[in-house]
Amino acid sequence: MDIESVGVIGAGQMGNGIAHVMALAGYNVVLNDVNQTALDTALVQIHKNMARQVSREKITQSTMDTAIARIQTSLSLTDVGATDLVIEAATERESVKQAIFDDLLPHLKPETILTSNTSSISITRLASRTDRPERFMGFHFMNPVPVMQLVELIRGIATDEPTFTACQRVVERLGKTSASAEDFPAFIVNRILMPMINEAVYTLYEGVGSVKSIDESMKLGANHPMGPLELADFIGLDTCLAIMNVLHDGLADTKYRPCPLLTKYVEAGWLGRKTQRGFYDYRGETPVPTR
Repeated sequence: MDIESVGVIGAGQMGNGIAHVMALAGYNVVLNDVNQTALDTALVQIHKNMARQVSREKITQSTMDTAIARIQTSLSLTDVGATDLVIEAATERESVKQAIFDDLLPHLKPETILTSNTSSISITRLASRTDRPERFMGFHFMNPVPVMQLVELIRGIATDEPTFTACQRVVERLGKTSASAEDFPAFIVNRILMPMINEAVYTLYEGVGSVKSIDESMKLGANHPMGPLELADFIGLDTCLAIMNVLHDGLADTKYRPCPLLTKYVEAGWLGRKTQRGFYDYRGETPVPTR
């Protein structure tokens, strides 16, 4: 399976990052979204991020110009269907992802590989609703995509070896490292990371420490580059809660019960950096803890 063109569905933070690295690696990219403003914003962000790479001499201006020219934006799934590999990077809700695949299927080439950038949802279940479960797998990038070196490749129960090998080659061409994960809730990274973040929220909820003391303790005491609450704000508290719910529902273990304070922040619409408030308030010049 030779992959030369890639369709990316969803032009948000993950989608524009995936389009960015794919274009730099020489793939022709179709970036799709239901919203033209989201596509325009994504192109601005990709340009900004590549320009930063040029300023740091990671890439040349010529490389950037060539990569930008490889990215086509589209509101139509028909354009996505003509690509060799599709990476769905929409909201982390199974109903949304399933609806996208349902709409996309009539437009696909027979040989197109379907993948999802989901961070927690069952690949086997998503694949079972398509016409190609053997050519469907999880292709989970870390955020921010241009910086992070790992990609989790998740086989569903029906995923065949040529599909896995083809996706592994794509990761190699990106200059990243792949980790093979089995299809269990939250896979590897989030199976370990999210309960740690959830426990940090419980530590705050129970009054063991403040936002500042919890984050400083983990940065200076465990040598983490970011504190767990700062990291939760970066990821998005709604995403953290969604993954904890997948773990809790999928594994039926009380140790994965989402902290009530995490739920409360999401109910308030305080989702972290993207809404300017989470465990920190980002509306001023420097972030200020909200508890």
